[in-house]
Amino acid sequence: MSWIRITPTANIPLREGRAVKIGEREIAVFNLGDRFAAIENKCPHSGGPLCDGILSGDTVVCPLHGWRISLETGNVVKPEVPVRVATFETRVAGGVILIDVPAAQEKEAAA
Repeated sequence: MSWIRITPTANIPLREGRAVKIGEREIAVFNLGDRFAAIENKCPHSGGPLCDGILSGDTVVCPLHGWRISLETGNVVKPEVPVRVATFETRVAGGVILIDVPAAQEKEAAA
């Protein structure tokens, strides 16, 4: 695993999301209260910024056209279409959010 330090937990308010850029990829990080979730910040429908979406349980609703995406699996759950966005494991250490980024993306972040 390649854990990347993102930001202190206090920088992402409860039930909100923020975008972070790692290499060429933009990731949306959400504060779910008891944990943090991270997914690709681009709705597969038309590229809407998921970090600006409304959280509903463990899904986020795209702010552009209302597609609902699971924060657990990245699957689009409404409408029922066979597409998904990338998800990333998160953890908190010392009050800082960390995201597990695959090695290829970690190299991009260092460039």
